This record gives sequence, C-alpha cells and structure tokens, in this order.
Amino acid sequence: MKTFFTSIHIMTRKAMNGCASLMLLISIGLVAGPAFSQTAVTGTVSGEVRDAAGKPLEFVTMLLVRTKDSTLVKGAISDAAGRYILENVAAGSYRVATSLVGYQKVFSAAFTIDADHPTVTVPSLVTQEDAKTLSEVKVTAKKPFIEQLADKTVVNVENSIVASGGNALEVLEKAPGVLVDSQNDRISLKGRDGVLIMIDGKPTFLSAAEVANLLRNTPSYSIQSIEIITNPSARYDAAGNSGIINIKMKRGTNQDGTNGSASLGGGYGRFPKANAGLTLNHRQGNWALFGNYNYDYREGFGTVDAYRYFKEGNSVRNKGYRPSEFGGHTFKTGADYFLGKKNTFGFMLNGMINANRAQINNDNYLYDANSVLQSLLTLVNASRRTMQRLAGNANYKHTFDGNGKELTMDLDYSRVNINPRDNMITRTFNALNEETAPALLQRNTTQSEVSIRAGKLDYVHPLGKGAKLEAGWKSSFVTTDNDVKFEQQTAGNWQIDPNRTNQFVYKETIHAAYLNGSKDWGKWSVQGGLRMEHTHSVGNSVTMNKVVDRSYTNLFPSAFVTQNISKEHQLRYSYSRRIDRPSYQDLNPFIYIMDPYTYSQGNPFLQPQYTNALQAAYTYKGATNISVGYNRTLDVITYMPEQNDETKVTRQSVINLNTLHNYSLSIGFPVTITKWWTMRQSIDLFYNKYNAEYLNQKLDYSRFAANLTMNHSFVLPNGFTAELSGFYNSPGVYGILKPMSIYAVNMGVQKSFWDKKANLRVNVNDIFFTQKFRGVIDYSNLNLRFISTGETRVVRATFTYNFGNRNIKSARQRRTSVEDEQGRVGQ
Repeated sequence: MKTFFTSIHIMTRKAMNGCASLMLLISIGLVAGPAFSQTAVTGTVSGEVRDAAGKPLEFVTMLLVRTKDSTLVKGAISDAAGRYILENVAAGSYRVATSLVGYQKVFSAAFTIDADHPTVTVPSLVTQEDAKTLSEVKVTAKKPFIEQLADKTVVNVENSIVASGGNALEVLEKAPGVLVDSQNDRISLKGRDGVLIMIDGKPTFLSAAEVANLLRNTPSYSIQSIEIITNPSARYDAAGNSGIINIKMKRGTNQDGTNGSASLGGGYGRFPKANAGLTLNHRQGNWALFGNYNYDYREGFGTVDAYRYFKEGNSVRNKGYRPSEFGGHTFKTGADYFLGKKNTFGFMLNGMINANRAQINNDNYLYDANSVLQSLLTLVNASRRTMQRLAGNANYKHTFDGNGKELTMDLDYSRVNINPRDNMITRTFNALNEETAPALLQRNTTQSEVSIRAGKLDYVHPLGKGAKLEAGWKSSFVTTDNDVKFEQQTAGNWQIDPNRTNQFVYKETIHAAYLNGSKDWGKWSVQGGLRMEHTHSVGNSVTMNKVVDRSYTNLFPSAFVTQNISKEHQLRYSYSRRIDRPSYQDLNPFIYIMDPYTYSQGNPFLQPQYTNALQAAYTYKGATNISVGYNRTLDVITYMPEQNDETKVTRQSVINLNTLHNYSLSIGFPVTITKWWTMRQSIDLFYNKYNAEYLNQKLDYSRFAANLTMNHSFVLPNGFTAELSGFYNSPGVYGILKPMSIYAVNMGVQKSFWDKKANLRVNVNDIFFTQKFRGVIDYSNLNLRFISTGETRVVRATFTYNFGNRNIKSARQRRTSVEDEQGRVGQ
C-alpha cells in the first residue's frame, strides 16, 4: 500500500523570464551605485559582565541595541570568564544590555563605532539577582520548544523532554505545519509535498523512504534544533517546492579543551527499543576535532486493513501485518584547521550502516456482491535489506577583511549501496480454506548503487551602507545503477522472469549559478536574487533498450522585502520560484510486487514540477507570527493508482498532474499562563485545489484542511521540569486520495542533577494510540477504504551525561555542495 500515500509534490513549470530578468536587475540595482566606491566601516565591541559580588557571569545574553530606538542589532553569549565579543558591527551609536532570567537587566552607556573608533571596550557591567524571583521554584532560562522567527520556524529539540529518547522523524511530527506519514515515508509542509531535507545544511542523498529511515536512525538527543524555511533565497538550490527543513546537530561554544556527551536509552511499546550514543569535541590551538557515533536498535510493527470495491459489487479485503527488526549505526568525524584569522580548512566524513529484517504477511479475501467469501490469496514476504552510505566533504573558507568579505569552497563525494532481498510465497485457498493451486514461489533482488560528485563556490562582497552582494556556482554529477533480478520457481528450479527483470542506469549533470543582492534603508530591508540551473539527464533502461535523453535550463528568481515598523512590529513579503525533479527511483520502469492484487512501476517519462510561491507575514515582538501564502504548481508529480476491473489488479505509478493551487494561513503565538507554566500553539490552515485530468475524467478535487500543534512547558520544584504536547491534522486531499484526521498527545518529565551535567528523561508518545493513518479513494472505477497503524505509543527513558569543558566550539555549521540531490536517490 506504500505508494498510495507517498509524495503529492507541488510546483510550477513556467516562471516569467521577463520577471526573472527584472529580478536580476533589481538585485544588482539595489546594491550598486555609489556603494561600489565606498568602504564599509565596521568595528568590534567587547566587555565583561559580573554579578553583585564581582564574580563573572556565564551564559548571559548580551544584546547590542541602537541608541535612538533600542532596535536589536546583534547578540552574543558570555563565556565562563564573563567575557563577550560582538564583531562586524556597522558604524553607528549603540548600547549593550544584559539579559539573564533571575537577574536585572542592565544597560551600558552609549558609545559610537566609526572610522576613528573601530574598537570599543565597554566598562564592566554589573547585574544583581531580581528580587521578584520565585523562592520555591527556580526558573531556568530556556528557549521555547517552538520559536517563530521572521523568516523561519525553529523547533528547539535540545531542551525538549517529549522529544528525548526518540528520533528526528518523531520530532518532525510535532513541528507546526509538518505532516509525517511514517507508515508510507511521506513528509509534507503546509499541505504540500516536495520538502528538501538537510542536516547541518548538507544533503543525505536519499529517496523519500531512505530519508525517513535516516531520520528514524538519528537520535533526538544529538539534535540542537530544526529549522523550517518555507521561502528560501536564490543562494539555496531551487529544489524543494514546499520549502526546506534543516536539522542542526548540537555544537559547543568557544574555548580550548575536550568535551562530549554520552547517552543511553530504552523504550517499549509492543516491542523493545534501545539506543546509545557518544559525541566528542576537542579544540587545541589551530585545530578543532569532532566526532560522534550512534547505535539504534528497535523492533516494531505496521498494519494495514484495506477494502477495495468493484463495479460488479464484489470486493477485496487486504489485511497486512508487518513485524520488523532494525539495527543501525551512524557516525561522523572531521576536523577544522585555522591558518591565521583568515583561512580555515576542513574535512568531514559521515556514514550510515543499517540492516532491516521484516516479514510482510498479506491476506487478500475476495467476496462476491453479497459479501460471501469466494477465495483467499495469501502472500508472505520474508524481506531483508541492508544499506551502506559514506559521504566525504573537503572545504575551505577565506576571510578577506573584517567587513564580511569572504570566499568559501566545497568538494563532496557520496556513495550509497542499497541491497533489498524479497522471498515471496503466494498461496490460493477456496472459501473452505482448501488450497486450490500449488504455491507460487518468487524472489527478487534490487541492488542499487548511487555515486554523487559535487562542488560549489560562494562569494560574499559587502558594498557598504547596509548593502551586500552574493554570487556562486555549483556543479553536481550523479550516476545511479539499479539492477533488478526477479525469479520464479518452476519444477524446483529458479527461472528469471524477463518481464520483471530490468537494469536501469541514470546519469544526471546539473550546473547552477546565482546572484543575490540585499540592501538596508532604515526600517526597510530588500533582497533580490536570480538562480540559473542547467540540467542534462540520460535514463537508460538496459533490459528494455529504452533511452530518455533530456536537457533543459531554468531561471529561478526570488525577492524579499522586510519593513520594521517598530521594535515590536515587522512585515515581510517574499516571492520565489522552485523546482522538484523526479526521484531516481520514480524514473526506473521496473515492476515491484506489493501484494497479489497490487504492483508499482516507475515512469521514465516523468517531468519536473515547478512552483511559484508568494508569502506575506507579520511578526509581533519576535514571537507571534501571522502569514498568508499562495503557491501555484504545474506538472504536479503524484503517485496515482489505475485498476483493472477484470483481473482486480491495481497498478501504481507516478504521473504529472496539470495544476495545483495552494492557499495557506499560519498563526503562531506564545502564552505565559504563570511564571512556571508557558505554552505555544500554532495553527496552519490551507486550501488545496487540483485542476487536472486523470483516467479520462476531470480531477477537480479541493478541500480546506488544518494542522494544529501545541506545547506546554512546566518548571516544577526540586529540579523537575515537564512537557505536554500534541498535534491534530484535519482531513485533506492529495491527488485522488482523501486522508482522514489524525492526532496524538505526548508527555514527559525530566530531572537534572550533578550540577546539570546529567539528566534523566521519561516520556510517553501517542498516549491514547490515536496516530492511525486512514484514507479514502473514490474516483472513476477506484473505490478504496484503508487504515494503517504503527507502533507509535511508546514509553521511553533516556539518560544523558555531559563531560569535559562545556565551552568548546565544535565543528563549523556549513552547507556542502549537494543539496538538490539529497531527496532523489533510489532504493
């Protein structure tokens, strides 16, 4: 049933070339002119902060604000010695303020950054405890689980209790506007598929199913935050029509030494789970070394119960049960070398090795028009699957001066090997449960090998007076080789089935260049950019002797306008054009059997889909956000079924639908109920309308839908904290599928001890076991009702211990050169 419920991508084929050219002219015009002949004046502000007894204060948020209107310019965190530094500060008049929960806010005297005073040392700031602090309850400064910024939504996983012991995919289920169908490996954002998933700004080179597997194998305790960017700039790859989800891993701060963390956890639902991990960072002199290793073991299950009705009145009921066992290893290691203050060299190696075993049991009951059982077909598939992934990155960064002028380069290589093996036995019984035919024995191997080479170059050039120009180039070279061998046992011998055996080789080259400019005018900020991407691909079905050769060039403009009405009110307007290319697996025309009545097949003639996206947003006090958006997509890549009434067999394939219109309204706001109880809720409303034709029938489905999320945080006595969270997704529409509502409630408790070096977290996810995926298809001769479940109700306990110097700076967060390819590698 898997591909019934995967991607419903949303994008647009034609973006006005005239508009694209205009955006380029605007981008250049905004930053050109007199600014070219001027040199920006920037400076450095430093100082220290102490308590009333004269002791240095650590982890104080230091805010640089403008003197005239207290507008926030930059922020920094004080170190163990109470020191802080703010770099690349533009010319102007400022003050520095302290911010620490439980302490009074203190402002420095005003000072000026100009050509004569590029460096300012602020006299020591002294703050004392706030007399209003609760005596019974100690309030600890902590970022909210969900934080709404002007240009993105941030899910702060690091301090979340309900997220501990879980994995990245489960955390995404709690993010506003995100819908995760974990049974079918589908991730959508605000009602639209085609999300670009990145980890530390780097790709994973995997298909939707493999991205889901990677996220399942990424422990939540190793994640710092998750960024949801719905309208990226031209600097990002144009892939991902609904936006970008960037998962940022944990990092340290800024001193020499060694630190790390160890974690051990276990859980139980219907089956046991366990995980363990170790993270190490070391910084000494010019070297910064880092590495981590995680192991995840889990047993689980999935079920499906589906009814298909035919025009003659008869029907087929499919009942499936899939117990599984998974063991996975992930690792990352690397180093940064700092040659002086202007040059940084780095390398990184990361990988994943996992193995999965499952037994898929499918019972297919055939009934007549009077609901009387006629026959039973059973399919048992003993499945084994291994995957090895290794990716390497070498990078260099050169800073020309202290004004932000810099050049960065990245070289990447990735190799993925996926080896699924299926052993299937199909039996036929009559209504009396008597076997009426010999057992059908089949097996197949689907070996896939993917290699990706990529390189990119990015240059940033400040032009003075709040203007900046960015430019870059990227090239990627992809080769995939899928070799499917399907065999059937005849007279005790295995024979190749030529109709289901196929080798498919796909090669793709993408060259991209971009120009992006920005300019600040008082309360206004404008950014415009243009990205050009040229794609050449060759899909070769070796067995079928079929070659599809394509070459096309596209322009992707983007524009952003921000108006700071006051320090509390901000408006933001944005436009971008994006693309989703077909996944490598979807282009492969081989046949995959799912059950005796269902099979899937790729489509080598699948076209890319394109989206034009418009958005307007309002932000209040940096916390409350309201946004409206409109997206128009052409050639929507969609998984669609086609049923043969005579054989009762359904074929699933990927096609391009004509047009999808998406309208959205998002509201997110925090509420402080008491000093120890805070909450944040998000409401995402969207309307999807299709305009297409399928099976010689007009497809004009449309529907309003909603995604609601909430998170309550409690600070309790004796060092305890707690969280209560939940989400609700209303019924919606994806192609011809109409999914029903789904919701879940989670809770957790945490206790910190040993001077906060260790903590123990206990949580329960999906308390009421309501996270069940249900849907309906009623179109043309297709009539389907289904419900699928997984092991979502799980109790977990996680112990984490942090050791060593807490203030070490770990690896730089950086983006590599392979963003567009990450979600497209076949299985």
